[in-house]
Amino acid sequence: MRSLADYYPDGVLGATRDGVVTIINSQAAALLGIDAQEAATLPLSELLRLLDQDGRTWLDVNRPFDSISIVRAVPEQSWLNASGEEVLTTARLVRDEPLGPVVGIAVGLRSGRGRARLDRERSDLVATVAHELRSPLTGVKGFVQALLNRWDKLTDDQRKLMLNTVNADADRLARLIAELLDVARIDTGRLQLYPRESSAEVLVRRVVESIEAGTSREILLEVEDDLPEVFADPDKFTQVVTNLVENAIRHGQGQVSVRLARTPDRTGVRTTVDDEGDGIPVELRRRVFTKFWTTGDSGGSGLGMYIVGGLARAHGGWVTIDDAPGGGARVMVDWPSDDQRPE
Repeated sequence: MRSLADYYPDGVLGATRDGVVTIINSQAAALLGIDAQEAATLPLSELLRLLDQDGRTWLDVNRPFDSISIVRAVPEQSWLNASGEEVLTTARLVRDEPLGPVVGIAVGLRSGRGRARLDRERSDLVATVAHELRSPLTGVKGFVQALLNRWDKLTDDQRKLMLNTVNADADRLARLIAELLDVARIDTGRLQLYPRESSAEVLVRRVVESIEAGTSREILLEVEDDLPEVFADPDKFTQVVTNLVENAIRHGQGQVSVRLARTPDRTGVRTTVDDEGDGIPVELRRRVFTKFWTTGDSGGSGLGMYIVGGLARAHGGWVTIDDAPGGGARVMVDWPSDDQRPE
């Protein structure tokens, strides 16, 4: 039994009501700072000496053997071992009958390093979001302050230029906030779709014409004849294509091309976006779909491809990255022609 418990990745400790330790694996002994062979001979009160911030022990705080009859477990708690390291514990109270006295406890222990790493990742997330929000907000604040302080000294052209810049920064803020909301909905499974049969050609042409007008860049569009309609939320479909085309423009100065064709199995429509940038190395292609992943000095929030992947999967589609013929990146999104949304 002990040898099997040693294979378990977390610490396991079992004891009777009398304080006799019945089982302790090597992971638990290490977290408690005790030799594994010696641990089996110590009473529970000497073995389980995890402390809280006030210096109280696990047994003093939880008093498992004095628990009322309806209590079945102790939820996860944070404690400090003798080395000052965080240890996370959970416990199960053992009773011979459902409402009888507690005759034993089973305690699970694991290192708090994983939670510390998660806390660091959350801090990095907050810092990244704050930076992305601060950049356009600084521009808005600066130009508005200049307009308020120097309104009479500025010409109409100067005022118009400043207001156009403020408007562009406000749009950037609104877009970033919308992306953050989409990320939260994808992560929590609360993404709402309103799919219907739609013309991929009509939607993509609108995106291409809009981006061409806003960037003064010519985008090559190729459309295969007799394409089936896609079963997709038109707004989300447009959002995916917009992200892909804007990424292609951002990462290269060469030709950006968009192609619509049937999927290889002829059951849907494949949207292919090619650029002539540096491309995406094979070993990094899976990381592209993680949050806040960026490369080079092209800027951007790093959320676009994460959202692209999430929206495509929500429709029952798929995203693939390959090399473009011109040496850049090729991103392909397959859209179903019928309802393929996952349950």
